[in-house]
Amino acid sequence: MQEPAITPDLVASHGIKPDEWKRLLGILGRQPSFTELGIFSAMWNEHCSYKSSKIHLKKLPTTGPQVICGPGENAGVVDIGDGQAVIFKMESHNHPSYIEPHQGAATGVGGILRDVFTMGARPIAAMNALSFGLPSHPKTAHLVKGVVEGVGSYGNAFGVPTVGGEVRFHRSYNGNCLVNAFAAGLADTDKIFYSAASGVGMPVVYLGAKTGRDGVGGATMASAEFDDTIEEKRPTVQVGDPFTEKRLLEACLELMASGAVISIQDMGAAGLTCSAVEMGDKGGLGIKLQLDDVPQRETLMTAYEMMLSESQERMLMVLKPEMEAEARAIFVKWDLDFAIVGETIPEDRFLILHGNEVKADIPLSKLSSSAPEYDRPWVPSPAPAPLPHLPAITPIAALKALIGSPSHAHKGWVYEQYDSQVGADTVLPPGAGAGVVRVHGTGKLLAFTSNVTPRYVKANPFEGGKQAVAEAYRNLVAVGARPLATTDNLNFGNPEKPEIMGQFVGALEGIGAAVKALDMPIVSGNVSLYNETDGSGILPTPTIGAVGIMQAGDLIAGQPQDGDIAVVIGETRGHLGQSALLAEAFGIEAGEPPPVDLTLEANAAKALLANRKRVRAARDLGDGGLALAAFRMAEGAGIGLVLKTGEIGQLFGEDQARYLVAIRAEDLAAFMAAAGGVKVAQVGKFGGEKVTFGMESAPMAELSGLYRSAFAAAVGV
Repeated sequence: MQEPAITPDLVASHGIKPDEWKRLLGILGRQPSFTELGIFSAMWNEHCSYKSSKIHLKKLPTTGPQVICGPGENAGVVDIGDGQAVIFKMESHNHPSYIEPHQGAATGVGGILRDVFTMGARPIAAMNALSFGLPSHPKTAHLVKGVVEGVGSYGNAFGVPTVGGEVRFHRSYNGNCLVNAFAAGLADTDKIFYSAASGVGMPVVYLGAKTGRDGVGGATMASAEFDDTIEEKRPTVQVGDPFTEKRLLEACLELMASGAVISIQDMGAAGLTCSAVEMGDKGGLGIKLQLDDVPQRETLMTAYEMMLSESQERMLMVLKPEMEAEARAIFVKWDLDFAIVGETIPEDRFLILHGNEVKADIPLSKLSSSAPEYDRPWVPSPAPAPLPHLPAITPIAALKALIGSPSHAHKGWVYEQYDSQVGADTVLPPGAGAGVVRVHGTGKLLAFTSNVTPRYVKANPFEGGKQAVAEAYRNLVAVGARPLATTDNLNFGNPEKPEIMGQFVGALEGIGAAVKALDMPIVSGNVSLYNETDGSGILPTPTIGAVGIMQAGDLIAGQPQDGDIAVVIGETRGHLGQSALLAEAFGIEAGEPPPVDLTLEANAAKALLANRKRVRAARDLGDGGLALAAFRMAEGAGIGLVLKTGEIGQLFGEDQARYLVAIRAEDLAAFMAAAGGVKVAQVGKFGGEKVTFGMESAPMAELSGLYRSAFAAAVGV
């Protein structure tokens, strides 16, 4: 097949800028072939190279005594004692999910699961963080339905419990939804597998499903803004098969146990190209591939298509040659392809052969570790609009505005489509602030959560970045866990705009300060930029996924009971700037977000954990403040609630470093006395059949009906 001529338009369509084109020509000393152009495009785009973010990501705290492997591998590895490790990561599938929501979300789940089990871990938990446009937008209902179905169908069929996540709605996501997928798995610390190739002349083996044309150019598409050509991008979305992935998991774990694996890498973004280049680059070796040997499910595929295909459920491995027969037999047993498609070579070359022709011959190191790296200009975010004088609103009307909004209503419609109990080790399912899973056969529990408040990050990126970490920290503490480590999914607009880059830099500084102060190093992550449509960017959304650990006896998982006392740990000042109440009741996004004092965060957590035996139930205070947290605790227990104050700031303010706990009346005095210098206040009582704020009441049954029906009603699903 005749390859197209290399023209300026063709180069530009591959996302390669003029300065990068000059760099490419300098590396090759000649014009690239069409396949080489595609390879450079894939490896140098934002999605694979992190060229706009790398310089700032290096500043994040990524080490600690608990960290076995930080960023740079398929997933982060954290020690949980007894020779065991938890392996986890969060990653975006935003652009594909907007174009084709079911498959975009499904393959996002599939990709993050492969990142975990390619390290040798069996997946034990999944989460997702979803951001959609306004419910009234013509695409929102279609996107919500498709994404939730895609997440559920893949995770449920594969057999991993979905234990947590978040769903939000905001006009900034109208043209660019966010689908962030998290997975965690368990492995023995002496049986972890890495991606660096080693040894010259070692066979490079293709594993899993056959290669098709789905997803060709997907990584490049994920590194560009959307415009009115969006429908043309539909073929760049991959198609997933969870049952094949389940077989791939079992085959890979069996193969790893056999001792045949030197290194292994998931084929994710940019498929065969990225996986081969990363393995070679990390091992300081070259790679030679013979594409005639690649298993294909379509006819007459070109070298360009095979190198850039993002067909799912595929791995690349460097194999101990003496164990080829044993390794092949494992994959034949699991009805999966096993093909030797190349070898490691001593030269710094990425050599691609197809049909007795050299289709690409590139210095391999120039594709990965020597990719372009930019220190893009940035400007600090301007101060937000000052907080206006708020219209009058009664406490119950304010609560109804929140629980009747899809962002804060009950999310049962979403998570009831996910299997949270598969594996039979889920202790706390979605809806409890953090999901909790047993470490099977031990007395340990792992807790998982994801958090960010994009309004805060837009208003003040530094405080918003700190708050995303602090809230994840509080979610873990509220179930009794000791926070261990974090992963990030940094979703922003176009980094070539200084104001967007300023949001990114500020948020990263805040995240870095918080993970350092709270001893939750970042061990893995993902950057998703160019989340814009027709020049309009999303709210900056740096999602933080966090993992904590506890012994089974330390779990705080009860519900308040009739007569329990409601106590707030931490100080309430009534901060309403950038609050959920302003956004939902009045459509106002103004004022500074609440400041985050990391010392207070640590002290409040200590006060709760030291007194956990006296705590029946706990919840952190975030969006919606005391009122929303207390309502959710009471509603979940099927009882009413009385809060003494009717003052809007005290009820709905979003001051940080706070928890609401339910205490038995007989334990109250001892709990208050043991707070260790942290401010604690008795704010009300659980029980009855009404919700009472100050002097105003409403039947819990009425409010519960609104809370549990509002999501489906608003989104029209």
